[in-house]
Amino acid sequence: MRDGDWLTETGARIRGVLKVMVDAGWLPGGAAVIGTGGMWEFVAVGRIDEIHDTAPDVAYDVASLTKVMATWPLVGQAVAEGMLDLDAPMSEYLAADGLPGASVTTRQILTHTGRLNPVTWLERYVGTDQDLAEAILADPLEEPGYRYVDRGFILLGLVLERLYGTGLDRLAADLWDEMGMRSTAFGPLARSPGVAPTERRLPGTAPTWGVVHDEAAALMGGVAGHAGAFTTAIDLGAFARELLRIHEGGDGPVPPSFVRASWRPHVDAGQRLWRGLGWLVTAEGVVYHNGFTGTSLFMHPESSRYVGVLTNAVHYGRDRTGLADLRAAARSAVSPQSHDSTP
Repeated sequence: MRDGDWLTETGARIRGVLKVMVDAGWLPGGAAVIGTGGMWEFVAVGRIDEIHDTAPDVAYDVASLTKVMATWPLVGQAVAEGMLDLDAPMSEYLAADGLPGASVTTRQILTHTGRLNPVTWLERYVGTDQDLAEAILADPLEEPGYRYVDRGFILLGLVLERLYGTGLDRLAADLWDEMGMRSTAFGPLARSPGVAPTERRLPGTAPTWGVVHDEAAALMGGVAGHAGAFTTAIDLGAFARELLRIHEGGDGPVPPSFVRASWRPHVDAGQRLWRGLGWLVTAEGVVYHNGFTGTSLFMHPESSRYVGVLTNAVHYGRDRTGLADLRAAARSAVSPQSHDSTP
């Protein structure tokens, strides 16, 4: 299928799924970017709330996409600069000697095999004098195996801040600027029609709007290695294009060797999925990541095709009905079996 035809067909498919979800009252709306090579197009369906229309330049809380949009590329930079070793223990970078998690490595965190406590809840540390990084490493380790854990990326964000002597938000801002992403930032963002609100946690009150939805990231001031970033469909497309170009050997802020290594299977994640470094990898060679608020980015490096979806599916509650179908449509669109040989 020609790239132009694929763009048109995929755009119509994603638009159709979003319209079904909006018409059913499952979410207010959403925006998407569909691209391949030097071409892309955008989809915007519905609203961000009960009043304001969505658009490709509306900023959404991307939740766990922060892991791969901020922390993962910054780890790649630090590795290239010789500041971080993927296989060195956390005790090399933090005051962790004697703590259960002292031997956990960056590679294990990126592949979610670090055995850290899977419970993200950080409230128990509020009001204590315990350094958060040390508190995370002080918890007993879990049994060996693969388990998706937020705390590892929280830890990597703290390590990066200490290595560079500046905030993760500043480090990420420089990275995003170099990648041409002018509207991506950690919150807080001013409440406006240009920012999608997330969940209304208490009936009769305003929704979370312009501040991070994730409770742990909120406790950390809105800047964390696992959540806290906001982006637009335009910037998400720019991010995908840059990564795919770098994967092919182009210059960029993230080393091509790190990108390629990250997009190879490292650990069996079940259901015919593998965890690379940060990213999930399918049997068809699609790499992707999701965010709890209703966001996703799917890429197929071999064809340079990608689909990024931004919604505030949590606006009406945490059931996020229909989101699995939307993600399935996006993943299927970039999977090789959907690319026929029509001239």
